[in-house]
This record gives sequence, structure tokens and C-alpha cells, in this order.
Amino acid sequence: MAAKAAPKKARTSARPAKARKPASSSPNSASKIDAMIAALRAPKGASIPALMKLTGWQQHSVRGAIAGAIKKKRGLNVTSSKFDDERIYRIGAGK
Repeated sequence: MAAKAAPKKARTSARPAKARKPASSSPNSASKIDAMIAALRAPKGASIPALMKLTGWQQHSVRGAIAGAIKKKRGLNVTSSKFDDERIYRIGAGK
């Protein structure tokens, strides 16, 4: 004859609820995207290596931020032009 299995205990929540972090430590703190926008609005514009140094990001992350967070989400018109074998990005007028 087979032995009876012990009854299963009811499960309780093993993990406490996570506390949410505040969105920003201070309302005046600038994010990396805001710093990129400021650099792109400068009269000389900014190159990918300059934006990489500014943010500490890799090249593909900088390009993704330009395409996603700046162009698509914020609706800014980013233009590029090539000078002396270096591509310079700028925020143009209008959306």
C-alpha cells in the first residue's frame, strides 16, 4: 500500500513589496538626455565621440538615444552633416 503524501501548505508571499525609487533626486538635476540635447543645440553641434564622452555611453547607445529619446519621444529635429570625415549632429528648427 502506498504512503499518503503530506498535505501541502498554503503559500504565503515570500517577497516583501518593493519600494519605488523617486524619479529624480532634485527637480533641477539634469539627465544625460538633457545634457545631450544641450550639446546638440550648441552652435557647433556635437559628434558621436563627444556625446560618448559626455554620457559615458557606448556608440550604439548614443545613436539609439538620438533616434529614440530625442527624435521620437521628444519630437526634436536632429540633422547631421559631415565635416572633415567627422559627422556632426545638431538640433534643427521645428519639429
